[in-house]
Amino acid sequence: MTTTIHPVLLCGGSGTRLWPLSRKSFPKQFSALTGDESLFQASARRFMAPGFGAPVVVSGSDFRFIVTEQLGTLGLAPRCVLIEPVGRNTAAAVLAAALRLEAELPGALMLVAPSDHVIPDDARFRAAVMSAVPTAQSGQLVTFGIKPDRAETGYGWLQLTDPTDDFAPVAQPLKRFVEKPDQATAEAMLADGRHLWNAGIFLFTTTDLIAAFAQFAPATLDGVRAAVTGAHLDLGFTRLDPAPWNDLPDISIDYAVMEKAQNLSVMPYGGIWSDLGGWEAVWRDSAPDATGVVTHGPAMAIDCTDTLLRSESGGLRLVGIGLDNIVAIAMPDAVLIADKSRAQDVKIAVTRLKADKVPQAETFPRDHRPWGWFESLVMGNRFQVKRIVVHPGAALSLQSHHHRAEHWIVVEGTAKVTIDKEVRLLTENQSLYIPLGAVHRLENPGKVNMVLIEVQTGAYLGEDDIVRYEDVYARSQGAKG
Repeated sequence: MTTTIHPVLLCGGSGTRLWPLSRKSFPKQFSALTGDESLFQASARRFMAPGFGAPVVVSGSDFRFIVTEQLGTLGLAPRCVLIEPVGRNTAAAVLAAALRLEAELPGALMLVAPSDHVIPDDARFRAAVMSAVPTAQSGQLVTFGIKPDRAETGYGWLQLTDPTDDFAPVAQPLKRFVEKPDQATAEAMLADGRHLWNAGIFLFTTTDLIAAFAQFAPATLDGVRAAVTGAHLDLGFTRLDPAPWNDLPDISIDYAVMEKAQNLSVMPYGGIWSDLGGWEAVWRDSAPDATGVVTHGPAMAIDCTDTLLRSESGGLRLVGIGLDNIVAIAMPDAVLIADKSRAQDVKIAVTRLKADKVPQAETFPRDHRPWGWFESLVMGNRFQVKRIVVHPGAALSLQSHHHRAEHWIVVEGTAKVTIDKEVRLLTENQSLYIPLGAVHRLENPGKVNMVLIEVQTGAYLGEDDIVRYEDVYARSQGAKG
């Protein structure tokens, strides 16, 4: 049996508790919350070590090019990227990865890891994973439990069979899963030395996991198997068949099989870990100063205590005076101010914003595309001003619009522009007009980013006013395709 461990990175979540930085269109795993790399990149780098294979990534269609771009900056090519037609929680996602690996490498060891966790000591965590390999190869489903440092009510817990004083990385049978507790129960579990936080990280063979689904969730197994069998390749991505996938239950792997299986073991991990499940967690894991203050970006704290001030816009200066236990997050299009003790209630605000059809509830101001990104600078009734950044060698689709004309001004680099049958180059400070209905394309033939200011005018300026004729990224019609 092979001893190579195959990481499976799950990155389909929306992270609404970290709104307004994390939104449906660009969730937290792709943001640099605690360092220079995104959480997804840090998760992938964690397993770029001997004994680990290239990762299998499970994500949504809108993030597929972000996944490959961010992995590319690490010099890492994924084993495969599975595209979920819709999110169906971790049971379906993990099983799809298992079936894909099992078809290629029967009995492969797979390590399931959410891509939005913070684990500062990569080497220590890898050592814990390696220590769990014999247990997984013996037929056990191994879950990783984190040594708790507080009576946390926001996590599920794991009860050990035997108490442990040092939480050494030695696997033992798992007695039971514990749902998110009340405060008194959490304090009792913290004190007894036989409970760990449930990290949602697993190690098992593909064969054993598939067998568990066959026993405890056979309908889910049938549906996921049909989706994997009916999958098709799309520019190197594997799109799961939507017909059977859409009918799958929205259920976690814990509920589907783990809480029912008898062959469960737990591997304690005594190092630092966080799921960054809210702004209080970001504050805690960002090394507050002696007064408990964390600032990020152009932010200033005056006479503040136990406070997080974070500005994500270079042109927006955030200043806090005399604040205590406050979270303040400033984005170009939205600001969050909350008592730190209410940080988990951010999801309530997102729900209300969605109900009011406020675009900031789900849409990020910077829209990432396979060719680069754009952001809206100014929006009026019949006009919009955008900044567009196109990566070297990248090209937008050949397209037209029914409702808008566009004015382009190149401010950095060189643009290759097609309008109907005419092709020309634009350099810095040159501009061009794209009439309504004209078939056009924008490309970057250079070796540095091309930056363009676009002024749109017309009766309707929505991103879905795009008719694609050709596209190097094989996107369909619609805003993103």
